[in-house]
Amino acid sequence: MTEFTVGDEDFLLDGRPVRLLSGALHYFRMHEGHWDHRLAMLRAMGLNCVETYVPWNLHEPAPGRYADPEALGRFLDAAHRAGLWAIVRPGPYICAEWENGGLPHWLTGRLGRRVRTDDAEYLGHVERWFTRLLPQVVARQADRGGPVIMVQAENEYGSYGTDRGYLRHLVDLLGGCGVTVPLFTSDGPEDHMLTGGSVPGVLATVNFGSGAREAFATLRRHRPGGPLMCMEFWCGWFDHWGKDHSVRDPADAAAALREILDAGASANVYMAHGGTSFAGWAGANRAGELQDQALEPTVTSYDYDAPIDETGRPTEKFWRFREVLEPYRDGPLPGLPPEPAVLGAPAGAEFDGWAPLGDVLEVLGDEETEGPVPPTFEELGVDRGLVRYRVRIPGPRRPYPLRVAGLRDRAVVYVDGARAGVLGGENDALAEPVAGPADVELWVESLGRVNYGPRTGEPKGITGGVLHERQYLHGVRAGALRLDAFGAAAVAKVPFRAAEAGAAGLYRGSAVVEHAGDARLELPGWTRGFVWVNGFCLGRYWAAGPQRSLFVPGPVLRAGTNEVWVLELEGAGAPAGTFSPV
Repeated sequence: MTEFTVGDEDFLLDGRPVRLLSGALHYFRMHEGHWDHRLAMLRAMGLNCVETYVPWNLHEPAPGRYADPEALGRFLDAAHRAGLWAIVRPGPYICAEWENGGLPHWLTGRLGRRVRTDDAEYLGHVERWFTRLLPQVVARQADRGGPVIMVQAENEYGSYGTDRGYLRHLVDLLGGCGVTVPLFTSDGPEDHMLTGGSVPGVLATVNFGSGAREAFATLRRHRPGGPLMCMEFWCGWFDHWGKDHSVRDPADAAAALREILDAGASANVYMAHGGTSFAGWAGANRAGELQDQALEPTVTSYDYDAPIDETGRPTEKFWRFREVLEPYRDGPLPGLPPEPAVLGAPAGAEFDGWAPLGDVLEVLGDEETEGPVPPTFEELGVDRGLVRYRVRIPGPRRPYPLRVAGLRDRAVVYVDGARAGVLGGENDALAEPVAGPADVELWVESLGRVNYGPRTGEPKGITGGVLHERQYLHGVRAGALRLDAFGAAAVAKVPFRAAEAGAAGLYRGSAVVEHAGDARLELPGWTRGFVWVNGFCLGRYWAAGPQRSLFVPGPVLRAGTNEVWVLELEGAGAPAGTFSPV
């Protein structure tokens, strides 16, 4: 049993001052078969603690229906075996460049702006979730012999709101669920953020990537006493589709880390290892100070330019950080753990079957609905995937612009069965006018819900309507194709046939592997879609870049034949893909 407390100046472990040298590592962005390796890498870098978020929407896909809610407990056990303390950030909101900031779509779709406030219905859902989640944290607290030393109340709330009653309710709820280790909040080092996000009597920490002296000076204006901690030291950054890859000079990052430690503070390296947003769970952001500009979807890789890269290998930044951290650890640092197995040799993925999107929807999709206006994804109960909207332009009438109002996020449009264009943006029109009568199909994909700021939780799909000239087109049919529908038994029922060159649709293929291990999959010439290997969804690919390949965890592959599915939404490339060793 260990007592971890917050002192007047330091963190205290059984009454003795201790510095927390932590690294962020999300259990849900790694294959469970890699947990032990990644945790050992944290220790080798010089860290004594691991921090993780908990994504509510991953574990409660529908109210009262849970998906592997005990994963956090297994991860905390792995951290304990690795000799690391643990910081848990259970939300309910987490940001994390994760779909909807971790909030369930069924919750934000119903409650809208009432989430993250002292609203009785919202808090009722939070209480149910925390009552289900937190017992595994409570059982693993340090004062019960486990690794958990701190738990966060909400997350960067000062970047969102000022409802102090809500924060106090969460603090009381955490205590009521049995959390006895110290609680904390974390916010940007700005007066308005610390004012909005901190709670009297609860440790306040700050998040930043540089300028430690100025950041801690701001914190001290609000909290004259207590230990200093940078809860998120941003050592890199994340990428958006269609933008440049983000990098940070290792020497510059190491100098910023040194400045934090020289100030006598503790630090949590965000990210120590970023991992991958498998299965389409990557979030999105809105550009502009008021988030009133274009959507910026986040790529599948969450490499983050972290010291431990997406595949678990050390980078130059790892060795620079190790040099900075080593003087703060007792005794020599452990060496690197054995690397995970790597794919023995390149392997081709040959596709021998194809089905058009309409046939796939017929087998795997939800039952089609019909109403006067297009339903949103939330009204259809869809979290990740796409929706086909069908509407008829009456006639006869001369050609007019066909426009979609309130489009989120991207639509491939067909007129009388022929592809007419790809739309993106909230008020977009086809390049060529359309005459009536005509049948219109719009295949709309959610590119990830906004995970930060005032537009978190905004609805997806067509949120306005389809217009011909200025006239709304009514009588809309909608059918959803969810990513979760792609299981082996279901896909086996799809009527595959020979592929049409370059066509959108579901492709089925296989790859023969002699020695399984970590790999990368490339699909040259393919445009945008999702990939599954042996039923495991690797996530979204997109020719827009900057990401050019998908990470394939070694435990997903097997010696012999491996099944590959590719759901291409715009246009296929070469009739093969390539698995390469990492």
